[in-house]
Amino acid sequence: MQALESEPSVTSIVGVARRMPDWRTGKTEWRTADVYRSDLTEIFAGAEAVVHLAWLFQPTHDPVTTWNSNVIGSVRVFTAAVRAGVSTLVHSSSVGAYSPGPKDRPVDESWPTHGWPNAAYSREKAYVERVLDAYEREHPGIRVVRMRPGFIFKQEAATEQRRLFAGPFLPQRLVRSNLIPFVPDMPGLRFQALHSADAGEAFRLALMKPVAGPINIAADPVIDPAVLAEVLGARRVPVPPALVRTAVAAGWHLRLIPASPGLVEMALQIPIMDVTRAREELGWRPRHSGTDALRAVIEGMREGAGMETPPLAPDKGPAGRLKEVLTGVGKRP
Repeated sequence: MQALESEPSVTSIVGVARRMPDWRTGKTEWRTADVYRSDLTEIFAGAEAVVHLAWLFQPTHDPVTTWNSNVIGSVRVFTAAVRAGVSTLVHSSSVGAYSPGPKDRPVDESWPTHGWPNAAYSREKAYVERVLDAYEREHPGIRVVRMRPGFIFKQEAATEQRRLFAGPFLPQRLVRSNLIPFVPDMPGLRFQALHSADAGEAFRLALMKPVAGPINIAADPVIDPAVLAEVLGARRVPVPPALVRTAVAAGWHLRLIPASPGLVEMALQIPIMDVTRAREELGWRPRHSGTDALRAVIEGMREGAGMETPPLAPDKGPAGRLKEVLTGVGKRP
């Protein structure tokens, strides 16, 4: 939204959220709606483009809730866009939609998008890709762009990402150099990241330029155990992936962490993406490296950073952590 605010040709933005944010910008009018339940056609009326970002990562212990919001909700967004006469639809897909792939070479947008079956997030992203396959055939007059980003980080998202994936028992003071003794050095631990500001710029370019279809976006370098060790000031220790998965599965079943073991499996399986199309057709050049993005979110976790929106609410200290426990780790959206 900040990228669109800076675009002179954009005169009006309607932000749609389940919970009204306190954050305000000059061109944006906020509307409260739930993609699974609300009448979206009325909200989309008069818009030239719809950018679909809404997605629930939690509750991982209730996959019906995430399916309803992420899959059925996406179908409702796409249907409302047709009814409202929208000419452009930009959907935020994910590297998580991709089938398992190579870690030693990048793959382009033609790589299969069947996801990783053990992770609800990946299954749902892959299913929406199939929905869009049919949607594009049925509505050739709508320009559809599928953005497939790597892991998106920024300092202000740190507390949200801690809540979503690490949970309330990660000590804030622990996330600093020299306090984390080691990082696991395991096969498959290679992924791509990008800064939120660069992701926003890619979406702005996708709206402004006459492109269609899938577009990978990620920044260099690829994040691997060596990069993690450097950023955290830790040493690398070989760890079997099965041990990590077992530990995460135990924490998830005991309601100690919200991230499911399927997400760990997915991260070890997803391919490295080729971003040539974003560079050549969008003219996209990330201003931040993948390491910059990673450092930003780590610094944010140390500070309990956030913003004036309900999902990005900053860390509220012991009282906030206790509320996370009492309302169910990995149990609520």
